[in-house]
Amino acid sequence: MNFEVFRPVLVEALDYGERPKGGRQPYDAVVMFKVLVLASMHNLSDERMEFLIRDRFSWLRFLGFQIGEPTPDQKTIWLFREKLTQAGVFKALFEAQLCARGYKPTGGQIVYATLVFAPRQRMTKAEKARAKAGEAASDIWPDDLSKAAQKDTDARWTVKYSKAKTTKEGEEDTGLVDISVPHFGYKNHVSIDRKWRFIRGETGTNAARYDGHERSSVLDETNSSKAVWADTRYRSARNEAWLKAQGYRSHIHRKKPRGKPMARHIRRGNATRSAIRACVRLRERAHGSDHPLNRPNPCEGPHDHGQPELQLPPSHLPRATTGHSLTPPKFRKYPPWQTQIAQHSLKYHRP
Repeated sequence: MNFEVFRPVLVEALDYGERPKGGRQPYDAVVMFKVLVLASMHNLSDERMEFLIRDRFSWLRFLGFQIGEPTPDQKTIWLFREKLTQAGVFKALFEAQLCARGYKPTGGQIVYATLVFAPRQRMTKAEKARAKAGEAASDIWPDDLSKAAQKDTDARWTVKYSKAKTTKEGEEDTGLVDISVPHFGYKNHVSIDRKWRFIRGETGTNAARYDGHERSSVLDETNSSKAVWADTRYRSARNEAWLKAQGYRSHIHRKKPRGKPMARHIRRGNATRSAIRACVRLRERAHGSDHPLNRPNPCEGPHDHGQPELQLPPSHLPRATTGHSLTPPKFRKYPPWQTQIAQHSLKYHRP
């Protein structure tokens, strides 16, 4: 790919201007943009990105650096991303290139929200109340600025509910119940076009934000089709009226009536919508769900990124009472000696 096509937009957005003689020249804008592309493709932090640029020869060749030449550090990468974010050019960078190659938004839009985990904050009730009121961390801890720099006052708590599978008639009751998983962090709202499945609209909020309130910030008005798909969290009388007034055709999932079974035709209609809407969740399924057993390990070191980890706990843990089995799977297909080896590895593998 020719990354030089992004140079005019990058130079205009950064606006470095003329620098006095003898000052340190900034890194090339296109090179720094390549760094952001690599970090996004591999889901890396700025600190990890700094290490891998110096560690991998393939990345040095891609970025155009020579061995022993100075490379961007984590602070430089963070500042470059912040400049582009404040300039608001990320959407313009890709939208023009996609349309020039024929990837115009068409086929309708699919809206979805994903939870993003954040480190839990240890605060008192009074500090939590001030953070919810919108006060900055420097105002809450004015005498300890180092502590304020480490506090996240924008993230919020929410609870994600999971529906257990119901048993069929004639089968033995397995005791499955609904579960609720607490979550602290943010929520990423996106919309993709149905045909090409590129992200056309994106916004970030705290985790407690209602999904339906972000309908206008993620929908793309340039899409040739006015069809909109979303799950039940986006269905409300207010949202349906707003979509109709804007000329959109709603294909949002219908909710189950409270205390009554869902009608057969509504259930079939939701299944048809799910077949179209499922493509927006492929990335989430590839990286794991929000279940606590699949959360990233907080003790993971900076050089352990991407190492495979066991998602199931050791076999000596008791069976869960919520219906989710925490014991390792049975090894019925293998000989006894292979079964013993597999159980031994599951027992002593780090969870």
